[in-house]
Amino acid sequence: MRLRDLDSHTICSERDVYTELLPLANARVAELGCGRAELTRAIAEAFPTAQIIALEVDAIQQERNLAITDLANVRFIAGGAEALPLDDDSVDLVLMFKSLHHVPTHLLDTALQEVRRVLVPGGLAYISEPVFAGEYNEIMRIFHDEERVREAAFAAITRAVKSGALEFVTERFFSTPLRFDDFAHFEARVLGVTHTQHRLSEAQLSAVRDRFARHITPQGVQFLQPMRVDLLRKPV
Repeated sequence: MRLRDLDSHTICSERDVYTELLPLANARVAELGCGRAELTRAIAEAFPTAQIIALEVDAIQQERNLAITDLANVRFIAGGAEALPLDDDSVDLVLMFKSLHHVPTHLLDTALQEVRRVLVPGGLAYISEPVFAGEYNEIMRIFHDEERVREAAFAAITRAVKSGALEFVTERFFSTPLRFDDFAHFEARVLGVTHTQHRLSEAQLSAVRDRFARHITPQGVQFLQPMRVDLLRKPV
C-alpha cells in the first residue's frame, strides 16, 4: 500500500474506476459522505437495481438532498462514518468518495471499524482520496491545507489492514479531470461548500485568484487531480 504514485499517467473519471472494481448491480450500497449526491445519482441511474443508502453529516447539504425525489433506489439519511445508523452485516458495498479525510482524525479508526461492522462478510469498501499533489492542490493549500488529514486517513486505512479488520484487495492511482467555467464557478463549487466554512483573508483570496488565473483559457479551466483508491474487503 502506498500513499501516492506520482508516476501514474492514467487519466480517467472516478466512474471508470468504481464501475470496473465494484459489483454494483443488485448491490446494497452505503455511500458515506455523499455531499451533493452527484456520484449517488450517477450510480443510481446506471445501476437501477442497486439499493443505495446515502449518508451526509452536513445538515445543510442533507436538507438539500432530501429534496431529491427522482431517485427511487436511493434513501438519504443523516449520519457520520464514525457512528453509522445501519445494522450489522447489512450492506454489500461501502463507498467513500473523498470523504474519509473529513472524519475527525481521532475518530478515523472508529469509522473504519464501523465500515467493517455494516459490511457483510466478503463485502467491499471502496475508499478514494485525493493525492496531495498537483496544481489544483497548490491552489487549495493556500487556504485549506489538507496534507496532514489525508496522511492520517491513509494511516488509518493501513492500521485497519494490519490489524486484520479489513483485507487489502487492490489500489489504483489515476488523475481525474476537474473543470471550472471561470473563477465564479470555482467560488460556488469550492469556496461555497457548506461542510467546511472557508474564511479567506483578502490576501488569501487574492493569491487564489492570481494562481487560478494562470490556468484560464477560452474553454475555461481544467486541472488534473491525482487520486488514490483503496479497495478493501471484510474478512469472511
